[in-house]
Amino acid sequence: MPSSSLAPVRPPAPSPARRGAVDSDRLRTSASVVLRSVLDHGPVARSTVARLTGLSPASVTDHCARLSALGLIREAPEPRRSNGVGRPHVPVDLDDSRFVVGGIHVAVPYTTVALLDLRGRVVAERRLSHDGGTEPDRVLADAAAGLRALLTDARSRTPLTVGVAAGGWVDRDSGTIVDHPLLDWHDVPVREVIAAHTGLPVHVDGHARALVNGERLFGAAARGSLSVLHLFVGNVVDAAFATHDEVHHGPRSQAGSIAHLPLAGGTEPCDCGRTGCLQAELSERTLCRRAREAGVIRTSNPMHVLAAAADGDTTAVRLLLHRSLMTGRAVGLLLDVLNPDTVVVTEMGSVHREDCLAALREEVESDRAATVVPTSFPDSVLAVAGGSVALDVVYRDPLGMSPGRLRALPPGPT
Repeated sequence: MPSSSLAPVRPPAPSPARRGAVDSDRLRTSASVVLRSVLDHGPVARSTVARLTGLSPASVTDHCARLSALGLIREAPEPRRSNGVGRPHVPVDLDDSRFVVGGIHVAVPYTTVALLDLRGRVVAERRLSHDGGTEPDRVLADAAAGLRALLTDARSRTPLTVGVAAGGWVDRDSGTIVDHPLLDWHDVPVREVIAAHTGLPVHVDGHARALVNGERLFGAAARGSLSVLHLFVGNVVDAAFATHDEVHHGPRSQAGSIAHLPLAGGTEPCDCGRTGCLQAELSERTLCRRAREAGVIRTSNPMHVLAAAADGDTTAVRLLLHRSLMTGRAVGLLLDVLNPDTVVVTEMGSVHREDCLAALREEVESDRAATVVPTSFPDSVLAVAGGSVALDVVYRDPLGMSPGRLRALPPGPT
């Protein structure tokens, strides 16, 4: 065999276009790391960002210049000296004064529209009832009009993008609500419709996944955890799981559909023909029906059950405690499968009442109870869900931000 045949085979050199794409991806990733570091630690010196991120000082300086030019960060007004000596370090911080993102959350009884700043704080919020019906065109047009009204009142802020969150099966890649049985929505092109109404970039995702992103960016509960499970218990019951800063979506974003998991001790009949399915047992619809049958409330508003419990209604307290206990049982099921570091629960009782949170934790094994925490956004969870869809995109690709202009928004429906 000729010796030349033993020479190593060299892969073909990447094309200039491929090299450019790789360099562009690397640039976006580094910019994202720098912006996240400023969010987490600002005001912070560039040298500290370099140490925290492992990037070179020159690279950090370059990225800070790019992010500053985009208006995402700014130099802090007061230079700081290390121990009072040496050259002053001019720290950089997030500029949360210029931009907002729009957030839309489509629930069963109403839609929430909101504006959030770059720190995930709700700047403005409005709730739009579905009293006129839940036809997709009507609901989405109303949501766009509501968002437009908030933007009109916030003319000093520039909108970057819009996030839309909902329960059910939401395909992030296509921007479509594929199936939402409680709304009777099927293959609704949400991204296309909202973009046509607003003229802004639109991103769509499931609300449990959106709230995992909200927690990892802005929440107190899950930042720093290597793995996070979020359980959302409203009218829709679903879950999301993230590891190493990445939320699992699965093919066509079907991950997290847990509505028909069997819940031990469940007694509620499900539309699928079985009894004790997780969503049928834990849904706010079930809670409200049971509360009406017990004479606690006359409405379909779960917050009225919470108010009755706060007023000392022992039946309301019992219903809430039972629901939180069963939610804890659901957490136990998911812990056995996924074993995350942290479990974040969005469930009305455990979010607002210490006794309900204690009942939930008690149902989970005692050696794991410390990992189970309520949402970091008790008073604005739906607004944060919608906004977090958009803010996740901002922080993952800050160099891709192209600020929209309010005056560019097309006229809304009358």
